[in-house]
Amino acid sequence: MSATREESGGAGVRTVAVTGSASGIGAATRERLVADGHRVIGIDLRDADVTVDLGTVDGRRGAIAEVESRCGGAIDGLVTCAGIGGFPGRPASLLASVNYFGTVELMAGLRPLLAAGRNPAAVAISSNSVTCQPNVPLALVDTLLGGDEPAARLLADEVGPINTYPATKIAIARWVRHEGPGPEWAGAGITLNAVAPGFTETALTAEGRADPTIGPLLEQFPIPVGRPGRPEEIAALIAFLLGPDARFICGSLIFVDGGTDALLRPDDIPPPWILPS
Repeated sequence: MSATREESGGAGVRTVAVTGSASGIGAATRERLVADGHRVIGIDLRDADVTVDLGTVDGRRGAIAEVESRCGGAIDGLVTCAGIGGFPGRPASLLASVNYFGTVELMAGLRPLLAAGRNPAAVAISSNSVTCQPNVPLALVDTLLGGDEPAARLLADEVGPINTYPATKIAIARWVRHEGPGPEWAGAGITLNAVAPGFTETALTAEGRADPTIGPLLEQFPIPVGRPGRPEEIAALIAFLLGPDARFICGSLIFVDGGTDALLRPDDIPPPWILPS
């Protein structure tokens, strides 16, 4: 039997679903929220309350149904941390399915439960690769945003995993920017934002460091503060965005990358908006 909202902790406790909760930023987010006294429904391939493969349509549907059965009809927060790196030898089509569709379909499918929650908020994980990696295939970004998963998977495999990764993260950021201010999100009282982490010490970056092609490039990645990020630092920002002091933040992409984006692209944000004369 699923717990009612009263049984799961009372008025002060929030119920938050977190994908990718078994490792990295997702695990740090789960631990931070639990330490703050909230209830977390973790979603991952293993070691989670809901064990599913978000790279498949059936896995996403199963995750949505299982969260609904566990939450008593409403959730107060959603964080989509599940994602994989774009390393050589990995099918780029898998990145398209896990990173992008595993994010936006969970967001859309769980949105009704958020709408029934208390001061509901959702946070998607993008990446500072959206501005720090050159030659991103924008045709793939557009195909992802178009929602045609089979077409996106085919194009991703043509592009390759290294360039598919930032394309998925740009598509997530743009989806949040488009949807966040809209009637189904802000209009329904749900704040929706995205976080763009930089180089952070997780299993994903450890995998990258071990790759003979990617590893040397990562070692040269500039981080002005002088060190990689810690998952707990990203989790702290996520916890803030889920909380009561962030209710005026809507449709934003927030960089938390030790200054890398500012160093490499100081004049690109904000872009000028010039009206025709």
